[in-house]
Amino acid sequence: MQTSVAETGLAFLLLYCLRRSAAKKPLLEGPIGNEKRAMLIIGNRIDATRKHIAQAVLTENLGFIQSEAKEQAASGADYININATIFGKEEEKRLRWMIEAVQEVVDVPLSIDTPDPVLLEKALPMVKGRPMINSLTLEKGRMEAMLPLAVAHGAKIIASCQADQFTAETAEEKCEIAGRLIRIAAHAGVPVGDIYVDPLVYSLSTNPRAARATLDAIGRIMTDFPGVHTTCYLKTVSYGLPARNLLHRTFLAAAMERGLDSVIIDTTDSELAAVVTAGRLIAGREEDCLNYIRAYREGKLG
Repeated sequence: MQTSVAETGLAFLLLYCLRRSAAKKPLLEGPIGNEKRAMLIIGNRIDATRKHIAQAVLTENLGFIQSEAKEQAASGADYININATIFGKEEEKRLRWMIEAVQEVVDVPLSIDTPDPVLLEKALPMVKGRPMINSLTLEKGRMEAMLPLAVAHGAKIIASCQADQFTAETAEEKCEIAGRLIRIAAHAGVPVGDIYVDPLVYSLSTNPRAARATLDAIGRIMTDFPGVHTTCYLKTVSYGLPARNLLHRTFLAAAMERGLDSVIIDTTDSELAAVVTAGRLIAGREEDCLNYIRAYREGKLG
C-alpha cells in the first residue's frame, strides 16, 4: 500500500516530537516556559468550599492536602489557588496551615483567595516565589487595601468584575467595571501585564445569555486594553445543569477563541487539558502543531 504525502509528513512530525521529548510531560505544559506561555493555568482543587478539602484541613490531614498539591503541580498548574474563607473566624489559622502544607512539597507559586485585606497582609510574606492575589473587586475598601499589598509583593492580581450591590450581567456592564478596575490598579502601580480580569460567568440555568455576555466581554477587554489578561472560573457556568463537564469544555474553547489567556480549573481534568491544547492550536497561538501532536502521542487528547 502506498503511503500518502500527508501520512509521510505526519509521521515525520510525530517522530520529531518523540525525539524532542521522550519524558512524560505535564498535561498543560506550554511551549516556552511558564511566564510566557499561551495560557496561565490556576489550579483550583485546594479550595475549602469543597467538602473533602474542608474536612482534610479541619483534621489537618497533611498527606491528603499535599497529594492534591503534587497532582496539580505535576499536571501543569502555574499557580495553585488556596481558599480558606469557609472557616470564618478560623480562616487565618487554616490558611496558614494550608500554605505551609502545600509549600513543603511543591515549588509552584500560590494564589491567595481571601476577601480579608488584614489576613492577606499576613499571608503574603509566607508565599514563596511570586504570589497572586485572588481577587480584587470594586466592593468598598477592598481595592484600596489590597492594591498596596500587591505592589509591595510584586503580586499578580485577579480583578473580578464585581461592585457593591451590583451584578454585572451584560457585556457592557462587565467591560465598564473592567475598565475601572484596570485604571485603578494601573494607577496604584500594578503593571498592566500583571492584571488578570475575571469578567465572571454566571450560571446558564438562571440566565441562558450569561455565557454569551462573558464571551463578548472577554473579546472586548482583550481588544480595548492591550497587555491586560483575562481569566475565568469555569464551574459557575454550569450550576444546576446536567453534563456540567461538557459545558465547561465548550465554554473554555469559545473563550480561548475570544482571547482568554488564563483559566481557573482542575488541572488534573484530562478532558479540559485536552481542550486547552487543542484551543491553543485553533486560536493560532502556536507556530506549529508540535505540542498538539506530542500531546496526542502521549495519550492526552482522549
